[in-house]
Amino acid sequence: MGAAAQRVLGFDYGTRQIGVAVGQTLTGNARPLKELRARDGIPDWEQIAALLREWQPDALVVGLPLNMDGSPSDMSARAEKFARRLHGRFQLPVHCVDERLSTFEAKQTLRDSGRGTPASYRDNPVDSLAAALLLETWLASQIKET
Repeated sequence: MGAAAQRVLGFDYGTRQIGVAVGQTLTGNARPLKELRARDGIPDWEQIAALLREWQPDALVVGLPLNMDGSPSDMSARAEKFARRLHGRFQLPVHCVDERLSTFEAKQTLRDSGRGTPASYRDNPVDSLAAALLLETWLASQIKET
């Protein structure tokens, strides 16, 4: 029998919005929670603290938007800084995951469901869906390791 199920919050970091999702290691499933506003990449830390109080996660996962060739991008450097700040503020384990395709996949999922056209991403933000997809990627890698 493996370790107890862990609850994990995932973050799809962006300069204007940060998508948040919740998932757990038992099922490997994640679901979108919400989009948090950010000002030039700086979140409202109190909103994040409130989410952590509400969900009591065991760990946090932050997506790294690497370049398609796997090299770091300006955005991935900012996402890593966000991950370090999350760890510093809340003292929870923070894992970074390559999320090169999660936003693309999130838009594809919205398009396939008939709800997504480029104009509607503002009405149907994909950030929390992208956070759920990157979180599921991380959860799947955890399940394989155990």
